[in-house]
Amino acid sequence: MNDFLVNEIKQISLSMFRKNFLGIFHGSISAKVSQDRFIINKKDAIFDNLNDDDLIELSSKKDYRWSDASIDSDIHLKIYKNIGEAKYICYAMPPYTVAYTINHNNIIPKDYFGAMELGKINIYDPKNFDDWYERADVEISRYLEEKREKFMIIKGYGIYAYDRDINNLAKNIALIENSCKILILSNTDK
Repeated sequence: MNDFLVNEIKQISLSMFRKNFLGIFHGSISAKVSQDRFIINKKDAIFDNLNDDDLIELSSKKDYRWSDASIDSDIHLKIYKNIGEAKYICYAMPPYTVAYTINHNNIIPKDYFGAMELGKINIYDPKNFDDWYERADVEISRYLEEKREKFMIIKGYGIYAYDRDINNLAKNIALIENSCKILILSNTDK
């Protein structure tokens, strides 16, 4: 595997775990190696201490390795195939963001950085969670491509984000989470 990409994933996943964006067995993070290959965490990865054995390199041609990979691997693959500028992808479950989405259809940040960097954000409603994983790869990829957004906030589920720079990816998730936290704590969302 590409040592540079592996080290970037390890470093960012630790930071994101410490911020509670990635949990124990919850979330996924990947990096594109080439047009048809990417590195992603395995399904049993714990993000505060990723090692080389917690990551796996997959190709677009599914083989035995896919059974060890994150449940989100199909979603990552679909985004990489459809969005050329996606170099890194993350599925995160920041608690304030997920909580805020349950009772809202959009996020309008009231804090300076959220308002200046993000503006109004629509929340995607998957409607039915019973068949979400059967639809998620197509719906997430289509949304990101059609809206030309680098992230998608999904009601009661979390954030899918991509970027060419792994630090910008993490920054966007942190901005969203901080804005939702401020909205909840200040109770100004009414």
